[in-house]
Order: sequence, then C-alpha cells, then structure tokens
Amino acid sequence: MARILTTHVGALPDPAFPAESARTDDDLRAAVRQVVRHQRDVGIDVVNEGELTKGGNFVTYINERLSGFEAGDASVMTSVLTSSRDWTEFSDFYTKAINNGTLFEQTGSAPSQTTARRMELVCRGPIRYTGMPALQREIDALRDGLDGHAAADAFLTTTAPASIEVGRKNEYYKTQEDFVVGLADALKVEYEAIAAAGFQIQIDDAWLAALWDRIGMQMGLEAYKRYCMMRVEALNQALANIPEEQIRYHLCWGSWHGPHLYDIPMADIVDVMLAVKARTYLFEAANARHEHEWVVWTRVKLPANKVLAPGVVTHSTPLIEHPELVAQRIRRFTDIVGPERVSASTDCGLGLRCHPQVAWAKLKALSEGAALVQV
Repeated sequence: MARILTTHVGALPDPAFPAESARTDDDLRAAVRQVVRHQRDVGIDVVNEGELTKGGNFVTYINERLSGFEAGDASVMTSVLTSSRDWTEFSDFYTKAINNGTLFEQTGSAPSQTTARRMELVCRGPIRYTGMPALQREIDALRDGLDGHAAADAFLTTTAPASIEVGRKNEYYKTQEDFVVGLADALKVEYEAIAAAGFQIQIDDAWLAALWDRIGMQMGLEAYKRYCMMRVEALNQALANIPEEQIRYHLCWGSWHGPHLYDIPMADIVDVMLAVKARTYLFEAANARHEHEWVVWTRVKLPANKVLAPGVVTHSTPLIEHPELVAQRIRRFTDIVGPERVSASTDCGLGLRCHPQVAWAKLKALSEGAALVQV
C-alpha cells in the first residue's frame, strides 16, 4: 500500500549537546547512529546525520572548507543581519531576543547562532574546495549510521552559492558574478562527492529569500528576481553532472524566531525556486507567516516528475502539532498535485531551533499525521 513518505530539513538535536566539534571519529559515529536510529523510531523515512558533523549550522561549517578567504570586519556581517526592515521595525524585540539567546531557540537550550554568523570573510585569492577530509568524515559517519539501509534513503545537506555569498566580500574576482561562479565551482566538488556516495544531496538556500527585506525591497521585485536567477544559474551549473532525482532544494526565510512581517511572498519567488535543478522542493508551509501559501500551487503548475516536501510541522512554536492537523496540511497539497508528488517535511531544521524534547515530538507528530493520509 502506498503512503506519504516523511523526511525533514536537516538539523536535529545533538545527543552530546553541546555539540562537540572536536569529538573523535568513533564518538561522532556513535552520535550519528543514535540520531539515525531515533529518526527511524519516530517514523522518518528519508533520514540524515542530523547535521552533527556541521555543528548544526548550514553556513558556517563551510568556512573551513574553502580557500581564498581571510577574516574581515565583523561589523559588516552584523549590519547584514540587522539592516532589514523587520529588524528595524521590531528593534526592541530583536535586541532582547539576541541578548537572551532566544532568537533561534526559545528556551536558550541551544548555542547562540547569532554570534557565529557575525564574522565577515574577504576573498583575496582564488576560491578552492579544501574540505574533502571533513566531507569524507560526514559521508563515512552517515553510511555507518544507516546500518545497512540504502544510501538513497538518506541525505546530506550542503549550501547554495547564494547563501555562502552573504557575509563574504569579494576583493579578488573582477565582478560579483565571477565571484558567485567561483563559489559555485568550488562547491561543485562537495555536491558531486555527496552524490557519488549514493546519498540524496540537499541544497540549503535560506538567504535567497531572507535577503528580500535587506536588499530586495530597495531593488524592486523584478530586479531582485534577476539577482536571484543569476545565482540559481550558477547553482545549476554546479549541479550539472548530478542526476536530478538525487537533488533536494530547501528554500526558507531564515527561520529565526521573529515577526517575519516583511518576508517575500512565496508567490513572488516560486518561479525562482522551480528554476533550480532538483526533484524535491522543501519549503515552509506550517508557520503562521507562510501556511496560507499552499494556495499558490492551485495557480502554479508543478513541472512533471517534481515532488513537493512542504513543512507540515514548524520550528516556530513549541506547540506540538496534532496528527490530524498534520494530515490536513498534507492533504492540501496532495489534493492539488497528487499524493505521489508530496512528501511530508518540516519548515526548517529542528536542531538549534527547538528544545530537543519538542523537536523529536514534532517529528513523531509528522509521521503520525502522514500515516493518516489515505493514498
């Protein structure tokens, strides 16, 4: 009997919290095995290593894997974070959330994600990928943790050039486009290695949408979409040698716990998302700012052989979704594009954004809700 498959976006609670970046290979493999087993126990079909090998951060892990960069002015990255219209209008909220360490996790149970994001890097030489030892460690840990299950039923996350570009200043390449292509060419090595290992590759691209109220609103929608499409084209070039069925693409709006009043609407960026070479698209569809956007798919034709993996549980509240609500959210999409073209996912990574007890309960609710959907 067919059923709705379940997955999630990537980051999961680290059983050895706080995350130990210097843990031994044996300790890492033990932690990954535990996280994979826990995913299967709560009913997740397509699993990963919880991003334990990255410390849960989808951007900063790459700092050690690219050459050509030097540390720059930390205030520049802080300015990128705080220059948005949302941040300006709700400045008191954001100041207190940062000071309390609750911008990404409401109880302060996870390490601060804002401190790690404040370092600017300056490109002063050719960008090269130097991270194969670290990547191989990831691949080996996940393969070991699968305990004989097929690699095709697992994924490893990596990052899009557009999201790596933020917080990195170009002083080497002639143009910004050349710089983006340089990033993409280097990241191509990581992309192809993950695919060659047999895993699904997930491209995370939170900044593509989150830059809208930082630079996009001033540019205007059409100019901003051109900005995005140049970066999508660079990404697609880097993915050219990978079969589409192995590629997942995750688009979100930054996923910090904040108002998000000025998020770009899905209707305005859905064509950019669909231009990415991928079979599966993961996006926010369960939080209060974006849940209503399921109606976009009544107007936008999903290309053949594509799969939607909407978030049906969200990191944005500690409330545990009722399985019936999860099922209702799934049916909104299956009624439009068909059940064979829908997987059930999360809005964003639950690690570092939810208390661990809440994160695992949400994944269980996700799988219980998916089981209620008749296919």
